[in-house]
Amino acid sequence: MNDNTAAGAPTARPGPIDDTAPPVPAEIEEAARLAPDHWLGMVDPAWSGKGEPPDWAVVGQWRSGPDGEIEEWRANEGYRPSPQALGWPAPADPVDEAVQLAATGYGPGEAVPRALAGVEVAVLLGPGGSPLSATSPDGASVVPVFTSPGYLQAAGRFGYELAPVAEVVDRIPDGHVLYLNPSGPVGMTVETDALRQAVDAAARGADGSRDGTDSA
Repeated sequence: MNDNTAAGAPTARPGPIDDTAPPVPAEIEEAARLAPDHWLGMVDPAWSGKGEPPDWAVVGQWRSGPDGEIEEWRANEGYRPSPQALGWPAPADPVDEAVQLAATGYGPGEAVPRALAGVEVAVLLGPGGSPLSATSPDGASVVPVFTSPGYLQAAGRFGYELAPVAEVVDRIPDGHVLYLNPSGPVGMTVETDALRQAVDAAARGADGSRDGTDSA
């Protein structure tokens, strides 16, 4: 997903109102009455930025007719549905929130290892008590971990242990990546190097706070 998409009119896919069109919001109906014969943009409810929304946050456009009634819907092929628009449940924790936003293009990918660096996770265990090695849907070798008790329970009856991510990162086998909340609304793999960098940065920040270097 490219967050640098220029704002502008959505890619046209015009057509009359039909069963594929979303319900017309009350504010769009009111805007149509105030502005006959106009195209009226419908923005994803999760978009909270200032100024004109980017193209990827625009669901589509409604056209008001000469009498101020909605006459046509034009969907935006470049639209990225947010977690809210996709009907995903509310995030279970800050890490899950970062994952949902990054997966849909509404947040930066680097926010995921940052959010993960200082938390405790449930690590599934394989024979001998080492982290369980698994394969993700895209074929990657992964170590599944969970930030939420609900996601852990949804994964099934597995042996696990709770451990800080700062410890888990050193136990990930070579050639593996962390597979975060695979039983959640969206799972995400996190590269070991990116996670280790986030853990190191969090440790430096904690050391600075203890030394008083962050004090005013």
